Amino acid sequence: MFESLYPDKYLKSTYDINFEQLYERGFRGILFDIDNTLVPHGAPADARAIQLFERLHGMGFETCLISNNREPRVKSFCEQVHSRYIYKAGKPLPKGYLEGIRRMGTKTDNTFFVGDQIFTDVLGAKRAGLYTIMVSPVHPKEEIQIVLKRYLEKIVLHFYFRTLKKKRVEK
Repeated sequence: MFESLYPDKYLKSTYDINFEQLYERGFRGILFDIDNTLVPHGAPADARAIQLFERLHGMGFETCLISNNREPRVKSFCEQVHSRYIYKAGKPLPKGYLEGIRRMGTKTDNTFFVGDQIFTDVLGAKRAGLYTIMVSPVHPKEEIQIVLKRYLEKIVLHFYFRTLKKKRVEK
């Protein structure tokens, strides 16, 4: 029923992702959401985010941050982590994701997306044909429109985790 909204993988934190394993699998580009995926909503890049991007670039990954936010917010964050960016990306429409891929010089089959919301991040990445990793929000404080979507996300995630559990039992 909700399968089109399911991420390919769900992890507690962006910082728990095994990027080395994904690089070995042939991925070369990463599209990231910013707010509540890498740092709390509206926060500047912190030491952990800066170190992560240094590590990713050192491994050979191309990165691009895509956000529905305005350019001043996105640009200042991206300058700190030395990454390309798309602002006012129009998520969940695929256009921003595909533009990020174009700017990185990667392809949909070797690029993945990391974000914290189903109805913007995961849905848009799926529409663009990308492998998706959903993470738990970094911080509980969010704008009201996001808080309301979180209630619907809980329903989708309930069925997602039930499906995962069922698949493990069947193996």
